[in-house]
Amino acid sequence: MIKKSKGYFTKSEALLWAVSALFITVSFIIFDRCNYLTLIASLIGITSLIFASKGNPVSQILMIIFSLLYGYISLGFAYYGEMITYLGMTLPMAVISLIQWLKNPFRGKKSEVSVKSAGKKEIIIMLVATALVTFIFYFILKALETANLYVSTLSVATSFAAAYLTALRCPYFALVYAMNDLVLIILWSYASFFDITYLSVVICFLMFMINDSYCFISWRKMQKRQAL
Repeated sequence: MIKKSKGYFTKSEALLWAVSALFITVSFIIFDRCNYLTLIASLIGITSLIFASKGNPVSQILMIIFSLLYGYISLGFAYYGEMITYLGMTLPMAVISLIQWLKNPFRGKKSEVSVKSAGKKEIIIMLVATALVTFIFYFILKALETANLYVSTLSVATSFAAAYLTALRCPYFALVYAMNDLVLIILWSYASFFDITYLSVVICFLMFMINDSYCFISWRKMQKRQAL
C-alpha cells in the first residue's frame, strides 16, 4: 500500500509534514517533556494526515492507532467526550473507512482510493445521524460530568460527520475534520489554562487543522484528475 518510489510525496507535502512534525516536537520540548505518549500520538496523527491527502489507506491504519492513544490521553483530563468519541466512534469508523478504501481503489491502484461525491440522500442521512448521535452523546457526557460539556458535544458532532464522510470517500471529510480541529483547539486551550503542558496538544491540533485543509485541497484535485 505504501508506494516506495522517491516521488510519492511532493516536495511541498514533505515540507508540510516536516514543519508540522517540527512544531509538534518543539512544543512538546517547551511545554511538556513528560507525556511522551502525547508526542507519539501527535506524530502518528500528522503522518496519518499526509497519507490521507494522497488517498492512501495507510492513513486509516494510523488513525486507528491514533484513536487508541488519543482516547487514553483524553481520559487523563476527564474529557470523556473525546475519549468516548475516539474509542467508540472514530476508531470503529476508521476501521470501516479502511475496509471501504481498500475495496474501492482507483483503477486497481491500492495506494489511492477512488474519490466519490456524496449524494443528496447520503447527506440527509449524515445530517440526521449526526443530530441523533449528538443528542444522545450530550446526555451521556452530562451524566459523566464531562469538562467543557458544550464544546465536547460539538466535537462529537463534527467528529461523527467527518468520519461518516471519510467512509463515503467524499473530499469534504477533510474540511469537516478541519472544523473539528478548531473545536479541539478551543477545548485544549481551556485545559492549558490549568496545565500548561496541554499547550503542546493545542499546537498539535493547529498543525492538524493546517494539514486537514491541505488534504481537502488535495482531494478536490484528485477528484478532478480521476474524473478525466
